Amino acid sequence: MGTKSKGKLVVVSGPSGAGKSTVIGHLLKRRNDISFSVSATTRAPRPGETEGESYFFLSRGEFDALASGGALLEHAEYARSFYGTPKAPVAEKLRQGRTVILDIEVQGAAQVKAAMPEAVLVFLTPPSIEELERRLRGRGTDTEEKICLRLETARREYRLAPRYDYVVINDIAEEAAAELDAIITAEKCRPADRIEFITVEE
Repeated sequence: MGTKSKGKLVVVSGPSGAGKSTVIGHLLKRRNDISFSVSATTRAPRPGETEGESYFFLSRGEFDALASGGALLEHAEYARSFYGTPKAPVAEKLRQGRTVILDIEVQGAAQVKAAMPEAVLVFLTPPSIEELERRLRGRGTDTEEKICLRLETARREYRLAPRYDYVVINDIAEEAAAELDAIITAEKCRPADRIEFITVEE
C-alpha cells in the first residue's frame, strides 16, 4: 500500500552489552525504509568495527569542536568516553521520509526527546542483569574495572527505562528485531501520519 508517512526518529538505548548493534543489524535486513545514524565517539575501535560504518572515531579535540559548533544532535559521556550524533545526516534522512535509527545512551536519548518530542524511545535490555554481565565478560574486550563500571552504569539506566515509550527484551536477537520492526510499523500507522487517507469532505 502506498503511503505518505513521514520519516520517524527512533532512539534505541540500553546498557552496554544489551546487543543493540546486533538487533539493529537484524532490523536493517528486515526493512528497506530505515537509515542507521552513525554516531561519533572518542573511544577506541573494537575488533571488527569499521570507521564510518560502526562509528566515526574521533579524538577528544575533534569531538569537542563538533559539540561546541552545534553540529551534534546530542552528546554525552559514557564509561569515560564521549558519544554524539551528527545532526545534519539525521535531518536530511527525515526530510526524505525515511525512518532513522539512533543507537545512543540514555543521556543522549533524553536530549533528543527534549529537542524532538515526536522521537520514539525504545529501551533494549537482556532478560536479566546476570545475562548482561555474562555478555560483557564474553566480549573479552574490557578490563575488570571497565566491566564493573558498565554494570554500575546499567543499574542507573534501568531506573530510567519507565520514561521510554517501549521496552524490548533481547533474549534472542532476531525476535527482538521483530518486536522493534512491529513498533516502527505501529508508529507509522498513527492518525497524524495518515490523515490524508481519512479526510472527508464536509
